[in-house]
This record gives sequence, C-alpha cells and structure tokens, in this order.
Amino acid sequence: MDRRRFLLASTAVAFAPAGLSACGSLGLPLSGGAIRLDPEVDELQRRTFDWFVHVTDRERGLTPDRWPAESFCSVAAVGFALTCWPVGVERGWMSRDEARTRTLNTVRFFHDAPQGPEATGVAGHRGFFYHFLDRRTGHRYGRVELSTVDTALLVAGMLFAARFFDGDDAEEAEIRRLSQAIYDRIEWDWVVIRPNRISMGWHPETGFIPADWHVYNEGMLVLLLAIGSTTHPVPPAVWDEWCSVYDQSWTATRGPAHLHFPPMFGHQYSHMFVDYRGIRDAWMRAKSAEIQGFDYFENSVRAVAAQRAYAVANPGGWDGYSAEVWGLTACDGPGDFKQVIDAREREFFSYSARGPGDRDDGTIAPTAALASYPFAPAEVTATLKALKSRYGAGIYTQWGFLDSFNPTLTEREGRLQHGRIVPGVGWVDSDYLGIDQGPIVIMIENGRSDLVWRHMRGEPNVTRGLRRAGFSGGWLDA
Repeated sequence: MDRRRFLLASTAVAFAPAGLSACGSLGLPLSGGAIRLDPEVDELQRRTFDWFVHVTDRERGLTPDRWPAESFCSVAAVGFALTCWPVGVERGWMSRDEARTRTLNTVRFFHDAPQGPEATGVAGHRGFFYHFLDRRTGHRYGRVELSTVDTALLVAGMLFAARFFDGDDAEEAEIRRLSQAIYDRIEWDWVVIRPNRISMGWHPETGFIPADWHVYNEGMLVLLLAIGSTTHPVPPAVWDEWCSVYDQSWTATRGPAHLHFPPMFGHQYSHMFVDYRGIRDAWMRAKSAEIQGFDYFENSVRAVAAQRAYAVANPGGWDGYSAEVWGLTACDGPGDFKQVIDAREREFFSYSARGPGDRDDGTIAPTAALASYPFAPAEVTATLKALKSRYGAGIYTQWGFLDSFNPTLTEREGRLQHGRIVPGVGWVDSDYLGIDQGPIVIMIENGRSDLVWRHMRGEPNVTRGLRRAGFSGGWLDA
C-alpha cells in the first residue's frame, strides 16, 4: 500500500465510530487499471444499464426523468444514457453498431433542436437546454428553467461519446463533429451576471435565477466546461471565486474532515466525468500541504465515510440505518406530511435533497451508496448485499433498485405522493429516476475499468478547463 493510501486509511479509522470500518477505497488503483468486481455488482450494473435501454427513445435519445410513471425527458439523464452506451459496448451488453446509432440519433436531435428566446416551441436558448423537455415534441416542458448544470451533464455525455467513438467511418466522425458543435455554441459568458459567478439558470418569463454556483457541490463540472470553452469562455477568476467559500464547507463534524455537501450526489456527479485523483487546484495544493495526498477524490472518499458514520450514529433514530445500510441524497420520498410513529411525531418529504442532518426523514436512496463505488468499493459492495438480503424484491427488481425506500414508514392511512407500503420493508418508491440510475452504471464502470475517466483524461475541452482553473499534477502533467 502506498503512503498516501496508508495515511488516508489511518485517518478514516481514527474518525470512525464503533462498528464503522475505515473507508474501502484502498482497492482502487491510483491511475487506471481495474479492481476485482463482485458478481452481484456486475449484475446490478447490467440491470441498471438495461433500464436505460428499455426506457430511452432510440430515434431521438430522449430519456425520461422517471419511469414507469408518465414523465418528461431529463436532459441530464440523456447525458447519462450517452455515457452508458459505451459501457454496454465494453461489457458486451450492446453492439458498437447499436451504441453508435443511438448516440448519433441523439446528438443529431439536440444539434438540430430549435433554440431561441421564446417561452414555447424551443428546446433551449444560447446553446443551453431546458431542464426538462416534452417527450412528444422535444421542446421545453412547462415553465422549467434553462439549466446550466443539466446542460453541462448532457454535454459531458456527448464529449465522452466523442472520445469513445474514435473510428474513421462517417458516423463516428459525425458524432465527434456534432458533439463539439453543440458544446461550442453554449454561451457560458452570458450566464455570468454577477461578478465571477455562473447563474444556475434562466426563465424566458422572469430572467435569471437569483442563485449561482457558489458552494462546493456538483457545479464543478459546470465551471470547468465554461472555463474550457474556446468560443464563449468565462474567466479563470470564476474558479477562484468558487473556491473562495470553501472554508465555510470544511467540516469534521462526523467522519474525517472534508468539504461538506449534505446530499451524496454533490460528491459524485462531477466525478463521473473528471478523474480528480492526483490533480489539484490552488486550494487543494494548499490543503494537501496540511493533509498529505488530499485531493477532490479523497474528499469524496471522506464524504462516504461521513455518511456511513452518520448512519451508525443515527441521531434521528430511523429504522434500518447502519454501517451497511446508508445513503442520503436527492431522491423521491413518501410525501410532505407529519405522522406519529411509536409515540413520536415524524416529518416526511416528497422529492427532496437529503443529507446527514439535512431533511433526513429516514428515506434511503440506494444510488447514494452504489454510485460511490470508486470511493469505497468494499463498503459499497457490502451495502449492495445488505440491501438485497434485508429488503429483497421489495426494492431490487429486473431494472436494479427502485429509487428509494423508508423502513420507518410501515403504515400510512393518508395519501402517499409516491410509492406504496410494502409489508416487511416499509415505504418503497414506485419509480426509477434517470439521474439516480445513471451514476450507478457510470461510477461502477469507473471503479472497475477506468473507462470514462480514461477517455476523458484526453478530452481537450475538459483538460483545457482544468488547466485554466489552475489544476496541475498527476495525469494532467503526464
């Protein structure tokens, strides 16, 4: 074991409460290579991949936000689907021809989809896309926002596809050309409306959202793509401004010290496409002088340890929480209501971002743990086995895990906004969510083969953004 991993393991043990082991990322090589995969992890990845094949419109590539409930298209879920197709090729679950056809159909649709300032009849404006699209028309759904982060996740999937489909034939060349064209037309500089901050979005009816990407979370990917643009770049000072508030997020309340963001997805989404192992910006270089070997990857390793520590401590007294059963993130919940359970009033929520001490209502989302596979493969594998063993077919199906479940809520006389009560389990969601399914497939693949990270280490737009933001070291300098 190298010194960097030894120090991290020692730190994790020092902060771990009784019953909680050190973080299990020790099986992951520092750069490239593969780790031994449990057959049950492989099966989960395949079932979740099959969900994308089953629900995604093959001719336009529109992946629903949720299924089987009737739903609009989530453009972020489309980006995840585009990332899943090469995974299927590598695993032998999909032919390269089929993956190429699906990918080309998707990038053609988004390249040609109408853009403009109108409130209806368009898919986006100034290169950005709306958060949700009507699956019949491919146009803006309702009054949703033009979303900077969902556009970034969509385009990241396209840029990865452009790296994977590197053949000389006309169709693969077209995938590369259209993906770059879609990225190049995004007017990132347009959404910098407050000094050195990128807005979260825009509505044609009311203008820009009064919130920016300005706290440690999944927005890292937005900033890197914006800074890396050659057509509409934002200044590197945007990254400096982003890091200027990190001290407010630094905590060691539970688990080892790390940049805290309560829902687990904030520690996963950017990591789906960027290999942060061994590369550091100015803030991380300074922090690594205090904590040897520290980087954004290790920060997510510690976020996993913190979530598991919180589940073991279980300050809310929720049923099921343990070192093996954990996972708080944005997900469905039973509804917005209060109910007395065992003489204690409990408050529950519908769809919400959940985290340790933050809107925790006992609702567990399997994606929070399972999409953390590269950060803690041993612990995540144990969680997968525990979820299947304890809750079985109530939550695990032909398409992988249903989005979420709540073992505390075993009875409900009133209305449930989502899901149903399953005897022996508790409340269980009825849907799968695309933005929760995608990270499971992609992050398991990054952990087992380095596939997405390996290709994206050579993606010029992302690497340009990293360098302009001040990242150096590791594979970036190699």
